Amino acid sequence: MNDIAALRRNYAAHSLDVSDVHADPLRQFLQWFAEARQTETGEPNVMTLATASPDGAPSARVVLLKNVDDRGLVFYTNFESAKGRDLAANARAALVFFWGSLERQVRVEGTVERVVDDEADAYYASRPVESRLGAWASPQSAVVPSREALDARYAESLARFGDAPPRPPHWGGYRVVPARVEFWQGRPGRMHDRVRYRRDGDAWVIERLAP
Repeated sequence: MNDIAALRRNYAAHSLDVSDVHADPLRQFLQWFAEARQTETGEPNVMTLATASPDGAPSARVVLLKNVDDRGLVFYTNFESAKGRDLAANARAALVFFWGSLERQVRVEGTVERVVDDEADAYYASRPVESRLGAWASPQSAVVPSREALDARYAESLARFGDAPPRPPHWGGYRVVPARVEFWQGRPGRMHDRVRYRRDGDAWVIERLAP
């Protein structure tokens, strides 16, 4: 383990300047996301979601991006989970994407709102039936006595709903509405390029940050 400090990679694949980016950060995000879909061997929509409890304790976990539009970035979860409880008390969050194949990172910070029921219903209906049943079976983030207890809850959900479970009332989507978006491009010597969008009223201010 003593060689961890020596682990390093020299980033040199691309560069980034304020003059290179789209005026809208979500359009810029979609451009980078399309490129990541072509190069990432894993799931390019993996993102770290950070929330904070009412007393300010931070918490982070990996979730999946499920939609992007002019309003923001959407993910789905159990409203009664730890992140759901955080967001109910403090409706702000941060997202981080890292695409190692492109030596790129995107950071998003903003407020969070629930997606409307029709939108949540449509996404829920598109999921595999096993995942839809799992949304009923799992008391997400709660302590459970055993794997067998979880399997029993799943079996009960299957017996109750069969292959047509409706969306649970405790499950749905959140949209992160950006206030700041940063695009990070790795560069040699740790002199990385960082371009930040900052919301100013109805406009976006685009700035270069020091690495």
